[in-house]
Amino acid sequence: MMLDNLVTRHDDGQIAHLTLNAPATTNALSEAMMSALCERLKAISSDTSVRVVIVSGAGAHFCAGHNLKEMTEHRTDADGGRQYFKDLFDRCSEMMLSITRLPQPVIAQVQGIATAAGCQLVATCDLAIAATDATFATSGINIGLFCATPMVALSRNVSQKQALEMLLTGEVISADKALDIGLINRHVALESLSAATMELAETLASKSPVALRLGKKAFYDQATLTLEQAYAQTAQVMADNMMAGDTKAGIDAFITKQPMPDWHGE
Repeated sequence: MMLDNLVTRHDDGQIAHLTLNAPATTNALSEAMMSALCERLKAISSDTSVRVVIVSGAGAHFCAGHNLKEMTEHRTDADGGRQYFKDLFDRCSEMMLSITRLPQPVIAQVQGIATAAGCQLVATCDLAIAATDATFATSGINIGLFCATPMVALSRNVSQKQALEMLLTGEVISADKALDIGLINRHVALESLSAATMELAETLASKSPVALRLGKKAFYDQATLTLEQAYAQTAQVMADNMMAGDTKAGIDAFITKQPMPDWHGE
C-alpha cells in the first residue's frame, strides 16, 4: 500500500483529519505506517491553514500498537534483530514527539481498542475523545515485553500508581476507567464519536491560532521545569503573546464589547 493511503488526510475547513488506514492489521504501527504518519504531520506543521488535527483509525479499532509479525521477521538478522528493534523504537519515539512538537493541537478519536503503542498514541495526543465501548491497555507485559516507550506518554497523563498498574498487569481498562484516570477527556456513544470530536475541534479552531500555538508549546515546555523556572518562562510567553496582532484585536473587542474578530494568526 502506498504511504499516502496508509494514513489518509482530508481537511474540513481549518481541521485536518488523519486516519490510520490499515484495518486488516488493526492499524498496527508498522514501519510504513509510522513513516506515513510522520510525513503527514510534517506537511501539517507548516500548513498555516490548519488549526486543529484529528487522528483516528479506519475500521472497528483505533490502533493495536506495533506490528509484531513484522518485528519478528528480524529475529533472523545477524544480531538477532537488536539494531532493528532499537531503530524501530527510536523512530516510533520520534513520531510521538512530532505530535507533541506540532504547532496545532491534536485530538485522538478512539474507537475499539487502543493497545500498547496504540495506547501510547492516545496518551501522546493533546486531547482524546473515545467511544464508550473503547478499551485501552499497555499489554506488552502479557507477552514478556514491558511497554517502556508507551510508559513515557502514559505516565505523563495519569498518576504513577495508575500508570504502573496498567504497565505491570497489562489489563484492559474501559473508557470509564480511562476517563477517571485522565487518559481521555470524555467518552460518548460510538455513533456520536465523530460529531463529538468534530465539535471539540471546531471549538479549538475558533480560537486565535497564535494563542493555540504559543499555548501548546508553553504547556509542554514548562512541564519539566521547577516552579520558579516555569513561572519565569510562562511570563515571557504571555508577554510575547500580548504583542500579537490577534491578541490586541481580541482584547480591544472585549473591552469595547464587540464580537471577537476573525483571527489572522499574527
